[in-house]
Amino acid sequence: MKKYENDGHIIYQGDAVEILRSEINDDSIDLIFVDPPYNIGKRFSKFEDRWLSGVAYAEWAYTWIDECIRVLKQTGTMYLMTSTQAMPYFDLYIRNKLTVLSRIVWSYDSSGVQAKKYYGSMYEPILHCVKDSKSYIFNADEILVEAKTGSKRNLIDYRGEVPKHYNTTKVPGNVWNFPRVRYRMDEYEEHPSQKPQALLDRIIRASSNEGNTVLDPFSGTFTTAAVAKGLNRKTVSIESQEEYIKIGLRRVLGLKEHQGQKLSKPMKNTKVKNGRGVKREKITGYLFSVNS
Repeated sequence: MKKYENDGHIIYQGDAVEILRSEINDDSIDLIFVDPPYNIGKRFSKFEDRWLSGVAYAEWAYTWIDECIRVLKQTGTMYLMTSTQAMPYFDLYIRNKLTVLSRIVWSYDSSGVQAKKYYGSMYEPILHCVKDSKSYIFNADEILVEAKTGSKRNLIDYRGEVPKHYNTTKVPGNVWNFPRVRYRMDEYEEHPSQKPQALLDRIIRASSNEGNTVLDPFSGTFTTAAVAKGLNRKTVSIESQEEYIKIGLRRVLGLKEHQGQKLSKPMKNTKVKNGRGVKREKITGYLFSVNS
């Protein structure tokens, strides 16, 4: 196990369960975002995301779920993701330990490879859970979105004693439409399942306050910690793969170099066609800026 720390932000390199057990105190974390391996066969650097069965995967997950619950404050919140196939295991297990406030659907555009013999997957599920259903953080005013009935149609609500316009903003529902991170986006990192900054921004703003501590036990591209840092939260991140630790050292701790290696954003190689009939050419560098 290795530990890196700077200005209220801690990065651990090692096994999530072991580090949770040995390094994180009881009732010390305000917000946990968990985006674990999904047991769908992806390759994460030197780790293959594959268990012998769905049951074996669930039993492994229950160990870190219990540890996350232990370290979560009484007023704390946990957001938990996994595949659509595995979420029933998680839901049935966690509902006996925490209160599930919302079952969120993160909806996105379809993948490049389209299903032909079944309905293709276009969402990932998220459980929004708290320890105490009567005492938890939810900053509704921080995450308001446009209420189309009020802002677009300009309707009048006649149900009260005094007619009034419908509200122009509202708290988001439980279907969230954020595009997946694509190669050409500024926020892109070299990782097979990077989550968008907009998704984490909503979660962190809603369920924590400035100065609170945010934990991500499977940090990957360290988007959770990077967004939390920008919102003046403290962070604890855990990641097992050296390749991804370097991303965290750069994005969260601000290091320019690690063990003699320069830390920098991915250099992008792509082929583009500049008009009909123009030859394709290879371009390298920070080419594209797509803000979604």
